[in-house]
Amino acid sequence: MATDFYDALGVARTASADEIQRAYRKLAREYHPDVNADPGAEERFKEISEAYQVLSDPDQRKKYDRFGADFRRVPDDFDERAHAGGGGRVRYAQGGRQGGQGFGGGFEGIDIEDLLGGFFRGRGGPVAGADQEAELELTVDEAYRGGRRHLTLAGAAERGYDVTIPPGVLDGQRIRLAGQGGTGSGNAAPGDLYLVVRVKPHPRYRLSGRDIHVDLPVSPWEAVLGATVPVTTPGGEVKVRVTPGSSTGRRLRLRGEGMPNPKGKPGDLYAEVRVMVPKKPRKRERELFEELAAVSDFDPRSS
Repeated sequence: MATDFYDALGVARTASADEIQRAYRKLAREYHPDVNADPGAEERFKEISEAYQVLSDPDQRKKYDRFGADFRRVPDDFDERAHAGGGGRVRYAQGGRQGGQGFGGGFEGIDIEDLLGGFFRGRGGPVAGADQEAELELTVDEAYRGGRRHLTLAGAAERGYDVTIPPGVLDGQRIRLAGQGGTGSGNAAPGDLYLVVRVKPHPRYRLSGRDIHVDLPVSPWEAVLGATVPVTTPGGEVKVRVTPGSSTGRRLRLRGEGMPNPKGKPGDLYAEVRVMVPKKPRKRERELFEELAAVSDFDPRSS
C-alpha cells in the first residue's frame, strides 16, 4: 500500500504550505544520506522528498487530495474531459472514499477506464536536493571582523567548505552556501547549506543586537574629577571621556563603535562605568582616604 504523503511528513491534511516546508526541512536534515549513515535513511529520505515534491505544488496537492495514490495516472485536463463526457459535475459515487485516498467505487455516471483510456501513465521526476543547516560558532571578534573561514562538517562523509563571513554577522543569522546542501536526484539541482551563526559568550563584551556593552573600570578619583581613559573594543582601542562625578552604572555612548552593518547603520558601543578601589591600599593611600573620610560630608545613602 502506497505511503500517505501527509503521514510521510508527519503533518495534518489541513497543513499550510509553511508547515509542510518546515516539516520537510526538519526530516531532510535528519535522514539525508550525507548526514545519516543508517541503512534505511536513504529510502526514508526519498519518501519524504517525494511527499514534499507533491504537497508543495498546489496543483499536484489538489490532485493528490482528490485521487490519492492514483493521482499521477490522472491527466491534467481530467475535469474538462469529465464534463465533456458526462455533461455535469463530477462527484464521488457512494462507497468511494472521501479525502482523496483512492478511487473507491468509481464516479457516478462515468466509466473511468473509458474516459481516461490511454491517458493513464506514471509520472516520476527529478527531486531537488534538500536544504541543510549546520551551526557556525564565532567569537565576538570574529563576528565583528568577518573574513574567510575553512569549515569541516562531520557526517556520513566529512566535507570541507570555504566560508565568507560578512563583518557584523549576528547570533542567529544564517550564511547561505548555494548548492552545498543535499544532492538532488535525477540531475535535479542540489539544495543549499545554511550556516546558523552562534556567537560565543565573551568575558568582556555583551551583545544586544548590533550594540556592544562593555564595563569601564575607573578609579575613585577619575570618577570624581573626570578623566579621559582608554576602552578596548573589537575594533581596537578608543578614548572615552569620563564626566566628573560619574558613579558606577553610568553609561557612556560611543556612536558607531558597535557591530558593523554592511547594509546600514552600525551599532553603538556602551561603556558602563565601574568604580574600582584598591584591594590593598598602600600606607599613604590609606592615610589620604582616612583624611577624605574625616573632611567629607558626602553620604551615598542619602536621598
